[in-house]
Amino acid sequence: MNLTMGPFEAASIVIVAAAALGYVNHRFIRLPQTIALSLMGALASVVVAVVDFLLPGGQLGDGVRTFLDQIDFKVALLDGMLSFLLFAGALHVDIAQLKIGRWPIAVLSSLGLLLSTVIVAAGLHLLSGLVGAAIPLAWCLVFGALISPTDPVAVMSLLARSDAPRTLKATVAGESLFNDGVGVVLFSILLAAAVGGAEITLLKGVEMFVIEAFGGAALGLTLGWVAFLAMRSIDDYVLEVLISLALVMGGYSLAHLLHVSGPVAMAVGGLVIGNHGVAMAMSDTTRDHLLKFWDLIDHILNAALFLLIGLEGVVLLGNAGVVLLGLAAIPLTLIARAASVAGPLLIWRRILPFGQAFPLLAWGGLRGGISIALALSLPPSPWRDALLAATWLVVMFSVVVQGATVERLMRRQASRTAPEDLPTAS
Repeated sequence: MNLTMGPFEAASIVIVAAAALGYVNHRFIRLPQTIALSLMGALASVVVAVVDFLLPGGQLGDGVRTFLDQIDFKVALLDGMLSFLLFAGALHVDIAQLKIGRWPIAVLSSLGLLLSTVIVAAGLHLLSGLVGAAIPLAWCLVFGALISPTDPVAVMSLLARSDAPRTLKATVAGESLFNDGVGVVLFSILLAAAVGGAEITLLKGVEMFVIEAFGGAALGLTLGWVAFLAMRSIDDYVLEVLISLALVMGGYSLAHLLHVSGPVAMAVGGLVIGNHGVAMAMSDTTRDHLLKFWDLIDHILNAALFLLIGLEGVVLLGNAGVVLLGLAAIPLTLIARAASVAGPLLIWRRILPFGQAFPLLAWGGLRGGISIALALSLPPSPWRDALLAATWLVVMFSVVVQGATVERLMRRQASRTAPEDLPTAS
Protein backbone atom coordinates (compact mmCIF):
# COMPACT_ATOMS: atom_id res chain seq x y z
CA MET A 1 0.00 0.00 0.00
CA ASN A 2 1.52 3.31 -1.06
CA LEU A 3 0.43 6.25 1.08
CA THR A 4 2.41 9.26 -0.08
CA MET A 5 1.02 12.56 1.14
CA GLY A 6 2.06 15.98 2.30
CA PRO A 7 1.75 17.45 5.80
CA PHE A 8 -1.66 18.97 5.01
CA GLU A 9 -3.13 15.68 3.85
CA ALA A 10 -1.73 13.83 6.88
CA ALA A 11 -3.10 16.47 9.27
CA SER A 12 -6.46 16.34 7.49
CA ILE A 13 -6.73 12.58 8.01
CA VAL A 14 -5.92 12.91 11.72
CA ILE A 15 -8.44 15.73 12.28
CA VAL A 16 -11.21 13.96 10.32
CA ALA A 17 -10.59 10.73 12.25
CA ALA A 18 -10.52 12.57 15.59
CA ALA A 19 -13.75 14.42 14.78
CA ALA A 20 -15.55 11.25 13.64
CA LEU A 21 -14.42 9.16 16.60
CA GLY A 22 -15.06 12.04 19.00
CA TYR A 23 -18.63 12.27 17.69
CA VAL A 24 -19.16 8.54 18.16
CA ASN A 25 -17.84 8.77 21.71
CA HIS A 26 -19.97 11.82 22.57
CA ARG A 27 -23.17 10.27 21.24
CA PHE A 28 -22.82 6.65 22.30
CA ILE A 29 -19.86 5.85 24.59
CA ARG A 30 -19.52 8.89 26.85
CA LEU A 31 -15.96 8.29 28.04
CA PRO A 32 -13.60 11.23 28.70
CA GLN A 33 -12.40 12.23 25.25
CA THR A 34 -8.68 11.63 25.79
CA ILE A 35 -9.37 8.11 27.08
CA ALA A 36 -11.87 7.31 24.33
CA LEU A 37 -9.61 8.46 21.50
CA SER A 38 -6.59 6.60 22.90
CA LEU A 39 -8.68 3.43 23.24
CA MET A 40 -10.07 3.79 19.73
CA GLY A 41 -6.59 4.33 18.33
CA ALA A 42 -5.31 1.28 20.22
CA LEU A 43 -8.30 -0.76 18.99
CA ALA A 44 -7.47 0.31 15.44
CA SER A 45 -3.90 -0.92 16.04
CA VAL A 46 -5.24 -4.31 17.16
CA VAL A 47 -7.54 -4.51 14.12
CA VAL A 48 -4.61 -3.75 11.83
CA ALA A 49 -2.51 -6.46 13.50
CA VAL A 50 -5.35 -9.01 13.19
CA VAL A 51 -5.96 -8.17 9.52
CA ASP A 52 -2.25 -8.50 8.78
CA PHE A 53 -2.21 -11.88 10.53
CA LEU A 54 -5.24 -13.18 8.63
CA LEU A 55 -4.27 -11.60 5.29
CA PRO A 56 -0.45 -11.54 5.18
CA GLY A 57 -0.40 -10.13 1.67
CA GLY A 58 -2.65 -7.16 2.49
CA GLN A 59 0.13 -5.00 3.93
CA LEU A 60 -2.38 -2.89 5.87
CA GLY A 61 0.07 -2.54 8.76
CA ASP A 62 2.80 -1.35 6.40
CA GLY A 63 0.45 1.29 5.05
CA VAL A 64 -0.45 2.57 8.51
CA ARG A 65 3.21 2.58 9.57
CA THR A 66 4.10 4.59 6.45
CA PHE A 67 1.36 7.08 7.28
CA LEU A 68 2.57 7.46 10.88
CA ASP A 69 6.18 7.79 9.73
CA GLN A 70 5.13 10.64 7.43
CA ILE A 71 3.50 12.45 10.33
CA ASP A 72 6.69 12.02 12.43
CA PHE A 73 5.19 11.95 15.92
CA LYS A 74 8.33 13.38 17.52
CA VAL A 75 8.46 16.44 15.27
CA ALA A 76 4.69 16.95 15.38
CA LEU A 77 4.62 16.95 19.20
CA LEU A 78 7.96 18.26 20.42
CA ASP A 79 8.37 20.88 17.69
CA GLY A 80 4.70 21.64 17.10
CA MET A 81 1.85 20.71 19.43
CA LEU A 82 3.75 20.99 22.70
CA SER A 83 4.29 24.75 22.52
CA PHE A 84 0.56 25.37 22.04
CA LEU A 85 -0.52 22.84 24.66
CA LEU A 86 1.82 24.11 27.38
CA PHE A 87 0.88 27.74 26.79
CA ALA A 88 -2.85 26.92 26.81
CA GLY A 89 -2.47 24.93 30.03
CA ALA A 90 -0.40 27.59 31.79
CA LEU A 91 -3.03 30.26 31.07
CA HIS A 92 -5.27 28.72 33.75
CA VAL A 93 -2.65 28.30 36.51
CA ASP A 94 -2.86 30.80 39.37
CA ILE A 95 0.58 32.24 40.10
CA ALA A 96 -0.46 33.16 43.65
CA GLN A 97 -1.19 29.51 44.43
CA LEU A 98 1.89 28.46 42.48
CA LYS A 99 4.05 30.62 44.73
CA ILE A 100 2.71 28.84 47.84
CA GLY A 101 3.79 25.48 46.43
CA ARG A 102 6.91 26.76 44.67
CA TRP A 103 9.37 24.64 46.68
CA PRO A 104 7.51 21.36 46.31
CA ILE A 105 7.08 22.12 42.61
CA ALA A 106 10.79 22.87 42.19
CA VAL A 107 11.85 19.71 44.00
CA LEU A 108 9.27 17.43 42.37
CA SER A 109 10.11 18.63 38.86
CA SER A 110 13.89 18.31 39.34
CA LEU A 111 15.13 16.06 42.15
CA GLY A 112 11.91 14.03 42.13
CA LEU A 113 12.22 13.44 38.41
CA LEU A 114 15.88 12.47 38.80
CA LEU A 115 15.03 10.00 41.59
CA SER A 116 12.25 8.46 39.49
CA THR A 117 14.68 8.11 36.57
CA VAL A 118 17.20 6.23 38.72
CA ILE A 119 14.58 3.91 40.26
CA VAL A 120 13.06 3.04 36.88
CA ALA A 121 16.51 2.46 35.38
CA ALA A 122 17.65 0.16 38.19
CA GLY A 123 14.41 -1.81 38.10
CA LEU A 124 14.38 -2.19 34.31
CA HIS A 125 18.03 -3.27 34.29
CA LEU A 126 17.24 -5.95 36.86
CA LEU A 127 14.03 -7.14 35.15
CA SER A 128 15.60 -7.31 31.70
CA GLY A 129 18.42 -9.40 33.12
CA LEU A 130 15.95 -11.81 34.73
CA VAL A 131 14.18 -12.43 31.40
CA GLY A 132 17.47 -13.03 29.61
CA ALA A 133 17.51 -9.84 27.52
CA ALA A 134 19.67 -7.56 29.65
CA ILE A 135 19.48 -3.89 28.68
CA PRO A 136 22.62 -1.86 29.51
CA LEU A 137 22.21 0.48 32.46
CA ALA A 138 22.93 3.53 30.29
CA TRP A 139 19.92 2.74 28.08
CA CYS A 140 17.80 1.97 31.14
CA LEU A 141 18.61 5.48 32.40
CA VAL A 142 17.47 6.88 29.04
CA PHE A 143 14.17 5.03 29.45
CA GLY A 144 13.83 6.31 33.01
CA ALA A 145 14.28 9.89 31.80
CA LEU A 146 11.71 9.63 29.02
CA ILE A 147 9.03 7.85 31.08
CA SER A 148 9.33 9.85 34.34
CA PRO A 149 7.89 13.24 33.26
CA THR A 150 4.17 13.60 33.83
CA ASP A 151 2.18 14.90 30.90
CA PRO A 152 0.63 18.37 31.39
CA VAL A 153 -1.91 17.67 28.63
CA ALA A 154 -3.41 14.70 30.46
CA VAL A 155 -3.11 16.21 33.94
CA MET A 156 -4.51 19.68 33.21
CA SER A 157 -7.70 18.39 31.59
CA LEU A 158 -8.46 16.30 34.69
CA LEU A 159 -7.61 19.05 37.19
CA ALA A 160 -9.99 21.47 35.48
CA ARG A 161 -12.93 19.26 36.48
CA SER A 162 -11.77 18.38 40.00
CA ASP A 163 -12.75 19.82 43.40
CA ALA A 164 -9.24 19.54 44.85
CA PRO A 165 -7.93 22.53 46.88
CA ARG A 166 -6.50 25.28 44.71
CA THR A 167 -2.99 25.00 46.17
CA LEU A 168 -2.90 21.27 45.48
CA LYS A 169 -4.23 21.77 41.95
CA ALA A 170 -1.61 24.48 41.32
CA THR A 171 1.16 22.20 42.61
CA VAL A 172 0.12 19.29 40.39
CA ALA A 173 -0.28 21.60 37.40
CA GLY A 174 2.99 23.42 38.08
CA GLU A 175 4.97 20.20 38.37
CA SER A 176 3.46 18.79 35.17
CA LEU A 177 4.18 22.04 33.30
CA PHE A 178 7.84 22.16 34.29
CA ASN A 179 8.98 18.56 34.69
CA ASP A 180 8.50 17.78 31.00
CA GLY A 181 10.99 20.51 30.11
CA VAL A 182 13.40 19.19 32.72
CA GLY A 183 12.77 15.64 31.48
CA VAL A 184 13.62 16.57 27.89
CA VAL A 185 16.91 18.11 29.04
CA LEU A 186 17.77 15.08 31.19
CA PHE A 187 16.84 12.74 28.36
CA SER A 188 19.15 14.59 25.95
CA ILE A 189 22.08 14.38 28.38
CA LEU A 190 21.63 10.67 29.12
CA LEU A 191 21.02 9.76 25.47
CA ALA A 192 24.28 11.47 24.47
CA ALA A 193 26.09 9.39 27.08
CA ALA A 194 24.34 6.15 26.03
CA VAL A 195 25.17 6.40 22.33
CA GLY A 196 28.79 7.20 23.17
CA GLY A 197 28.85 10.27 20.97
CA ALA A 198 29.75 12.63 23.79
CA GLU A 199 31.61 12.53 27.07
CA ILE A 200 29.09 13.81 29.61
CA THR A 201 30.58 14.63 33.01
CA LEU A 202 28.46 15.63 36.00
CA LEU A 203 29.66 19.23 35.68
CA LYS A 204 28.81 19.27 31.96
CA GLY A 205 25.39 17.80 32.65
CA VAL A 206 24.63 20.44 35.29
CA GLU A 207 25.84 23.16 32.91
CA MET A 208 23.55 21.90 30.11
CA PHE A 209 20.62 21.72 32.51
CA VAL A 210 21.12 25.23 33.87
CA ILE A 211 21.48 26.77 30.41
CA GLU A 212 18.43 25.02 28.96
CA ALA A 213 16.05 25.17 31.91
CA PHE A 214 16.89 28.57 33.37
CA GLY A 215 17.54 30.03 29.93
CA GLY A 216 14.09 28.86 28.84
CA ALA A 217 12.49 30.40 31.93
CA ALA A 218 14.26 33.71 31.31
CA LEU A 219 13.21 33.73 27.65
CA GLY A 220 9.61 32.93 28.51
CA LEU A 221 9.49 35.66 31.16
CA THR A 222 10.97 38.22 28.77
CA LEU A 223 8.70 37.40 25.83
CA GLY A 224 5.65 37.11 28.07
CA TRP A 225 6.33 40.54 29.54
CA VAL A 226 6.83 42.10 26.08
CA ALA A 227 3.53 40.58 24.93
CA PHE A 228 1.83 41.83 28.11
CA LEU A 229 3.04 45.41 27.51
CA ALA A 230 1.89 45.26 23.89
CA MET A 231 -1.58 43.98 24.87
CA ARG A 232 -1.94 46.60 27.61
CA SER A 233 -1.30 49.43 25.13
CA ILE A 234 -4.19 48.49 22.79
CA ASP A 235 -7.79 47.28 22.89
CA ASP A 236 -8.32 45.07 19.85
CA TYR A 237 -9.22 41.45 20.59
CA VAL A 238 -8.18 40.18 17.15
CA LEU A 239 -4.72 41.73 17.41
CA GLU A 240 -4.24 40.64 21.02
CA VAL A 241 -5.10 37.03 20.20
CA LEU A 242 -2.63 37.31 17.31
CA ILE A 243 0.04 38.60 19.71
CA SER A 244 -0.48 35.56 21.95
CA LEU A 245 -0.16 33.30 18.93
CA ALA A 246 3.04 35.10 17.89
CA LEU A 247 4.42 34.64 21.41
CA VAL A 248 3.93 30.88 21.21
CA MET A 249 5.14 30.23 17.67
CA GLY A 250 7.92 32.80 17.57
CA GLY A 251 9.01 32.14 21.15
CA TYR A 252 9.30 28.38 20.66
CA SER A 253 11.32 28.87 17.46
CA LEU A 254 13.58 31.39 19.17
CA ALA A 255 14.16 28.99 22.08
CA HIS A 256 15.26 26.35 19.58
CA LEU A 257 17.72 28.77 17.96
CA LEU A 258 19.12 29.83 21.35
CA HIS A 259 19.41 26.20 22.55
CA VAL A 260 17.24 26.78 25.60
CA SER A 261 14.16 24.84 26.69
CA GLY A 262 11.14 25.73 24.57
CA PRO A 263 8.69 23.87 26.86
CA VAL A 264 9.88 25.80 29.92
CA ALA A 265 9.72 29.09 27.96
CA MET A 266 6.13 28.45 26.88
CA ALA A 267 5.05 27.45 30.39
CA VAL A 268 6.47 30.68 31.84
CA GLY A 269 5.07 32.79 28.98
CA GLY A 270 1.64 31.27 29.53
CA LEU A 271 1.81 32.04 33.26
CA VAL A 272 2.61 35.70 32.55
CA ILE A 273 -0.24 36.16 30.07
CA GLY A 274 -2.70 34.03 32.03
CA ASN A 275 -2.20 36.04 35.22
CA HIS A 276 -0.93 39.58 34.53
CA GLY A 277 -2.19 39.75 30.94
CA VAL A 278 -5.69 38.49 31.61
CA ALA A 279 -6.09 40.59 34.78
CA MET A 280 -4.47 43.88 33.73
CA ALA A 281 -4.05 44.10 29.96
CA MET A 282 -7.38 42.99 28.47
CA SER A 283 -10.93 44.19 28.21
CA ASP A 284 -13.73 41.75 28.98
CA THR A 285 -14.25 41.18 25.25
CA THR A 286 -10.57 40.43 24.62
CA ARG A 287 -10.33 38.18 27.69
CA ASP A 288 -13.34 36.16 26.55
CA HIS A 289 -12.05 35.74 22.99
CA LEU A 290 -8.47 34.92 23.99
CA LEU A 291 -9.38 32.29 26.56
CA LYS A 292 -11.93 30.68 24.25
CA PHE A 293 -9.42 30.68 21.38
CA TRP A 294 -6.79 28.86 23.41
CA ASP A 295 -9.36 26.52 24.92
CA LEU A 296 -10.38 25.52 21.39
CA ILE A 297 -6.76 25.03 20.32
CA ASP A 298 -6.19 22.91 23.44
CA HIS A 299 -9.18 20.65 22.72
CA ILE A 300 -8.37 20.17 19.02
CA LEU A 301 -4.74 19.28 19.63
CA ASN A 302 -5.70 17.06 22.57
CA ALA A 303 -8.01 15.07 20.31
CA ALA A 304 -5.36 14.61 17.62
CA LEU A 305 -2.59 13.81 20.12
CA PHE A 306 -4.37 11.05 22.01
CA LEU A 307 -5.68 9.46 18.81
CA LEU A 308 -2.09 9.31 17.54
CA ILE A 309 -0.91 7.80 20.84
CA GLY A 310 -3.34 4.93 20.37
CA LEU A 311 -2.41 4.44 16.72
CA GLU A 312 1.29 4.25 17.56
CA GLY A 313 0.58 0.72 18.77
CA VAL A 314 0.84 -0.37 15.13
CA VAL A 315 4.48 0.68 15.15
CA LEU A 316 5.42 -0.19 18.71
CA LEU A 317 3.88 -3.61 19.20
CA GLY A 318 5.15 -5.33 16.10
CA ASN A 319 7.45 -7.52 18.20
CA ALA A 320 5.40 -9.60 20.65
CA GLY A 321 8.56 -10.74 22.42
CA VAL A 322 9.03 -7.39 24.13
CA VAL A 323 5.48 -7.12 25.46
CA LEU A 324 6.25 -8.98 28.72
CA LEU A 325 9.05 -6.62 29.63
CA GLY A 326 6.82 -3.69 28.72
CA LEU A 327 4.07 -4.92 31.02
CA ALA A 328 6.57 -5.28 33.85
CA ALA A 329 7.53 -1.63 33.35
CA ILE A 330 4.01 -0.50 34.38
CA PRO A 331 4.25 -1.32 38.12
CA LEU A 332 7.89 -0.25 38.06
CA THR A 333 7.00 3.29 36.93
CA LEU A 334 4.19 3.47 39.49
CA ILE A 335 6.58 2.53 42.30
CA ALA A 336 9.16 5.06 41.09
CA ARG A 337 6.52 7.79 40.93
CA ALA A 338 5.29 7.05 44.45
CA ALA A 339 8.83 7.06 45.85
CA SER A 340 9.76 10.30 44.09
CA VAL A 341 6.79 12.28 45.45
CA ALA A 342 6.67 10.87 48.99
CA GLY A 343 9.81 12.64 50.26
CA PRO A 344 8.94 16.21 49.19
CA LEU A 345 5.37 15.82 50.44
CA LEU A 346 6.54 14.67 53.88
CA ILE A 347 8.81 17.71 54.11
CA TRP A 348 6.11 20.19 53.02
CA ARG A 349 3.04 18.59 54.56
CA ARG A 350 1.99 21.93 56.11
CA ILE A 351 1.52 23.27 52.58
CA LEU A 352 0.12 20.08 51.07
CA PRO A 353 -1.59 17.60 53.44
CA PHE A 354 0.16 14.30 52.81
CA GLY A 355 -2.97 12.14 53.05
CA GLN A 356 -4.63 14.09 50.26
CA ALA A 357 -1.69 15.12 48.11
CA PHE A 358 0.19 11.81 47.96
CA PRO A 359 -2.55 9.68 46.31
CA LEU A 360 -3.31 12.42 43.80
CA LEU A 361 0.32 13.10 42.87
CA ALA A 362 1.29 9.42 42.81
CA TRP A 363 -1.70 8.03 40.89
CA GLY A 364 -2.40 11.26 39.00
CA GLY A 365 1.12 11.43 37.55
CA LEU A 366 -0.10 10.52 34.07
CA ARG A 367 2.27 9.82 31.19
CA GLY A 368 1.38 10.90 27.67
CA GLY A 369 2.59 12.06 24.30
CA ILE A 370 5.90 13.50 25.48
CA SER A 371 7.14 10.06 26.52
CA ILE A 372 6.02 8.54 23.20
CA ALA A 373 7.73 11.29 21.22
CA LEU A 374 11.00 10.91 23.11
CA ALA A 375 10.90 7.13 22.69
CA LEU A 376 10.37 7.47 18.94
CA SER A 377 13.42 9.74 18.77
CA LEU A 378 15.70 6.94 20.03
CA PRO A 379 18.38 5.99 17.48
CA PRO A 380 18.56 2.42 16.14
CA SER A 381 19.91 -0.01 18.73
CA PRO A 382 19.31 -3.62 19.84
CA TRP A 383 17.15 -2.31 22.69
CA ARG A 384 15.05 0.26 20.83
CA ASP A 385 12.05 -2.03 20.20
CA ALA A 386 11.86 -3.09 23.84
CA LEU A 387 12.01 0.51 25.06
CA LEU A 388 9.40 1.62 22.51
CA ALA A 389 6.97 -1.13 23.49
CA ALA A 390 7.49 -0.46 27.21
CA THR A 391 6.84 3.24 26.68
CA TRP A 392 3.62 2.64 24.73
CA LEU A 393 2.27 0.16 27.27
CA VAL A 394 3.04 2.47 30.23
CA VAL A 395 1.42 5.44 28.47
CA MET A 396 -1.69 3.49 27.47
CA PHE A 397 -2.09 2.16 31.02
CA SER A 398 -1.60 5.68 32.37
CA VAL A 399 -4.13 7.32 30.03
CA VAL A 400 -6.78 4.59 30.13
CA VAL A 401 -6.57 3.12 33.66
CA GLN A 402 -5.17 5.98 35.73
CA GLY A 403 -6.96 8.59 33.65
CA ALA A 404 -10.30 6.83 34.12
CA THR A 405 -9.94 6.54 37.91
CA VAL A 406 -7.99 9.59 39.08
CA GLU A 407 -11.02 11.89 38.93
CA ARG A 408 -12.92 9.53 41.24
CA LEU A 409 -9.88 9.52 43.52
CA MET A 410 -9.89 13.32 43.56
CA ARG A 411 -13.54 13.44 44.59
CA ARG A 412 -13.03 10.84 47.31
CA GLN A 413 -10.01 12.66 48.73
CA ALA A 414 -11.85 16.00 48.67
CA SER A 415 -14.84 14.52 50.52
CA ARG A 416 -12.57 13.15 53.27
CA THR A 417 -10.73 16.42 53.88
CA ALA A 418 -12.18 18.77 56.46
CA PRO A 419 -11.86 22.54 55.80
CA GLU A 420 -9.38 22.94 58.68
CA ASP A 421 -7.11 20.35 57.05
CA LEU A 422 -6.63 22.47 53.93
CA PRO A 423 -3.45 24.55 53.61
CA THR A 424 -3.56 28.33 53.73
CA ALA A 425 -1.27 30.99 52.33
CA SER A 426 0.07 31.66 55.79
